[in-house]
Amino acid sequence: MSKPTDIRPDAKRLVEQLPADASWDDLAYEVYVRQAIEQGVADADGGRLVEHDTALARVRARIRRAS
Repeated sequence: MSKPTDIRPDAKRLVEQLPADASWDDLAYEVYVRQAIEQGVADADGGRLVEHDTALARVRARIRRAS
């Protein structure tokens, strides 16, 4: 298991980049986006990728099933 990273410097930068009128929802969204990007990068680094044509076929199949 890897050593936990100190997220406080990144969290502070994230908060400081928010506009003065930001809401808690705005902060939660920014944290969500950050986590999603980090997970995507980790998946790519781990070789967990799907070819574009395969992904598109999966999306189209779900749309067909939903309609």
